Amino acid sequence: MVSAETHELIERARRIYEERYKAKLEATHLHAFVAIEPESGDYFLGPTLSEAAEACYAVHPDRRACILRVGHRAAVHMGGML
Repeated sequence: MVSAETHELIERARRIYEERYKAKLEATHLHAFVAIEPESGDYFLGPTLSEAAEACYAVHPDRRACILRVGHRAAVHMGGML
């Protein structure tokens, strides 16, 4: 179960993505990973989830971030069909 604090962080990051970055990033970095640090609103791109996370951690080592995949509903897909 996701804690209320984590849920809030995810919602803040998604809102920042939708309002500030979605149009720009989907036009130029489709399928890349983006880590959004919601306190600052900073974003960090990477071709992999790990690289986006590492770039964010390098600047904000004491903060949590949310990682999204540009142009996708989820950052990762765990196979199978529902």
